[in-house]
Amino acid sequence: MSAIEVHAVTKSFRKSRVLDGVSFRVEPGKTFAFLGRNGAGKTTLIKMLLGLLKRDDGSLKVLGLDPEVAPYELRDRVGYLAEDQTMYGWMRVDEIVRFIAPFYSRWDHDLALKYLREFELPLATKIKHLSKGQNVRLGLVLALAHRPELVILDDPALGLDPIMRKQFNRDLVTHLQGAGATVFYSSHLLYEVEPVADEVAILHRGRIVRQAHPETLRADVKQLVIEARMAPLVPRDLILDARPDGADVALTVTSAPRVIGMLAAEGITSRVVDLNLDDIFEAYVSGRQFEPTTPTPELAPV
Repeated sequence: MSAIEVHAVTKSFRKSRVLDGVSFRVEPGKTFAFLGRNGAGKTTLIKMLLGLLKRDDGSLKVLGLDPEVAPYELRDRVGYLAEDQTMYGWMRVDEIVRFIAPFYSRWDHDLALKYLREFELPLATKIKHLSKGQNVRLGLVLALAHRPELVILDDPALGLDPIMRKQFNRDLVTHLQGAGATVFYSSHLLYEVEPVADEVAILHRGRIVRQAHPETLRADVKQLVIEARMAPLVPRDLILDARPDGADVALTVTSAPRVIGMLAAEGITSRVVDLNLDDIFEAYVSGRQFEPTTPTPELAPV
């Protein structure tokens, strides 16, 4: 059984379609990166996974449960950390831990104290006096101390500086993947999740435009620099982005090995540039199409 199963889910607010037939699976014990620009619909889907928002159509199963049918049973088994997580500022760290504990049937107070020590969180300090980084780490403690089977992270490191974000992801690897938990990590910053993701899905305009392992993405999507007059030979549906490069054009393409082979078969040389996942993400969600000035037949498949 998959930890999360989403099939053809749609959601609209008034006349605006936010999710349009979204489908994917998350396997147990994996870290799944759910990526999209701000406003892409990531948080909307997360609210559905937690039973906080109803879908218009499609089906959802989380840990074998329908979130709309059994939301409280589900939340007892899930840890959740949001980017805008707010806590009672007048409480001390130790007070909020005791306050949260009764909401979970499997709360482990010893584990909570262990995490608090490891994250160097001062028990007697009021939450309003914690730094942004300390607030994120405290939120992670509250999301993990009941030993959840699934942890949902919604842009949790937003607002942290790069060093803090790296530290957060280190904590994520240590305390989640090490425990064998399934992680659903939503973000608009791909480099944050690149070191920890087993699978990446890119959400754009309400649809998932690509889902793959990070290594598969890097092998499949490349930038090819060729003479601009040769660009119309590349099949348009394989071009994600096109930018001028002097007298040449830099094309970001999918199915890169196939395109390179097609060009070579026509005697066309190309300079191949490896891309990081941020570049790939940008190409999928904001790439610019190449507009040929002279129609030229496309390459024949090789």
